[in-house]
Amino acid sequence: MERGLLKIGILNIMHDKEDTKRRFERVLGAAGQAVQITYFYPVMHYQNRSVPAFLLQTAEPLSRKRVAMMDAFIITGAPLEKLAFEDVTYWPELKRLFSFLEGAAIPQLYVCWGAMAAANYFYGVGKQQLPQKIFGIYKHQILQPTPALHGLTTGFKAPHARYAELNQAEISAVPALQIDALTTDQKLFLVEAREKPQLFLFAHLEYGKDALTKEYQREVQAYPEKVTSLAKPENYYADPEKMQDERFSWKQTQTVFFANWLKLVEKGKYRVGY
Repeated sequence: MERGLLKIGILNIMHDKEDTKRRFERVLGAAGQAVQITYFYPVMHYQNRSVPAFLLQTAEPLSRKRVAMMDAFIITGAPLEKLAFEDVTYWPELKRLFSFLEGAAIPQLYVCWGAMAAANYFYGVGKQQLPQKIFGIYKHQILQPTPALHGLTTGFKAPHARYAELNQAEISAVPALQIDALTTDQKLFLVEAREKPQLFLFAHLEYGKDALTKEYQREVQAYPEKVTSLAKPENYYADPEKMQDERFSWKQTQTVFFANWLKLVEKGKYRVGY
């Protein structure tokens, strides 16, 4: 089958939007498939303030007409785990987007907080605060072989960075969902819908080599009074005492996962029977 151009929409709601844009361009561009990425921003978030120049230059306001033109859609993470979903300024807009993506059967990849928000909207799964941020590089176990994980084996590594976790008992109680992979200490990595084009990825697989360092530095700058209690990235540095020499130990996982996902999008696998 001849491989064609895939149009991927991304709602970029990360704090570091420029870095996030570069990361997704890198990982999707390296997946062996021609892609055209369109970035979007939530209009409601900027109702009472100016849209940043970077977004005006590189992204579009969310619109049903433009989203309908996408072959697949990604909603990124966001530093919002400590908020109730209803307290997010653009939650009504997100719910409309979720509903439209579902109705149009557009393949969806939800990342970290985006995965929490989508699973809550579609399936009523609640989130709970973790006693300590899960932050670092962790090994994983595969519970359900799935095309999205083809080529990976138990023990694969991936970066996590979040303060909350979905309730796994509630996920397991939803027949439409399956947990595909967990960290070796039972934190979520990948959940998928059995009959719908929805993947819920809880690791930041788009992250590059230095991303966890940047995230830690951002938190130190934002909360200098909490510097002694802030979580530091685990299993990440060759010299953890000095926090030096990051190891890009999840690169293979990153490459394999995004290549698999684009193949699924291209084949229209998730559209079958939907």
